[in-house]
Parts: sequence; C-alpha cells; structure tokens
Amino acid sequence: MKCPFCGHLETQVVETRMSEDGDSIRRRRQCGACEKRYTTYERPDVSFPNIVKKDGRRIDYKRNKLLESMGLALRKRPVSTEQVDNAIERIEEKLLSLGQREVPSTRIGELVMRELKKLDKVAYIRFASVYRSFEDIDDFKSLVDEVRK
Repeated sequence: MKCPFCGHLETQVVETRMSEDGDSIRRRRQCGACEKRYTTYERPDVSFPNIVKKDGRRIDYKRNKLLESMGLALRKRPVSTEQVDNAIERIEEKLLSLGQREVPSTRIGELVMRELKKLDKVAYIRFASVYRSFEDIDDFKSLVDEVRK
C-alpha cells in the first residue's frame, strides 16, 4: 500500500484488529521509508442503493458525505471517532438490509437522526434543526422537549 505521507510503495502492517461487530478489519501500517504510521480499514465491497433527493435527482451513496454531515452535528462534542464509525456502519447495514436499489434521502436523514440521538443529544438537536428546516422557535422547543423526555 502506498504511504499517504511520502508515497513510498513499501509499507508494513504493524497491528491488525477486527471491529467489534466483525464487519471490518483495522490495520496500523508503517512506511518503510519515512517510518510514519497510519490506519487503514478493510471492508467488503458492496453496492449501496442510489439516493433519491427531494428534487428527484438520483445520486450515488457516498460514505464521506454521511461522515461529513454527522461530523458537523458532532463538532466539538465528546464523541469518539470509533463511535461515529460504528454509527455509520449501523446506518449502512440498515441501507443494505432494505434490499432496495433506491432509497429516499429522507430515509437516510431519519437513520442519521436515530443514531445521533443515541450518541449525543446536542448533536441530534443540531442535525434535526437543519434537517427538518424549523420555521420558528416553537418547532425547536418541541424538539428539545422531546429529547428531555
């Protein structure tokens, strides 16, 4: 594997661990030239359904887009990268288990909100306030009241 720091082609696997759910393998690698370490993840290559946007456009599923949107909601919150990765894996498992070729973006939004609600209540409220496009303070207040229960 090519080193992301110096581009050297010879790297060595220093440590290998299986994820808790057994769906991926985490490998720590060290470059033979610059000796820097980095992490890679090995996952099965599967076809995710296309995402149907609200305006009818169809786009490919992109894990990075999901990671970025969750990252915005979780910014400066005490949630580990591992917890976020596990949440994304649960969302992806759900998408695959639906067995559909296309999934509405609203369905993914609901899955994200469910995971954020488990991870961090503040992040959940941040995401939901944007996702649901609150019009006034009463909508926001009702969401906060829902989380408090």
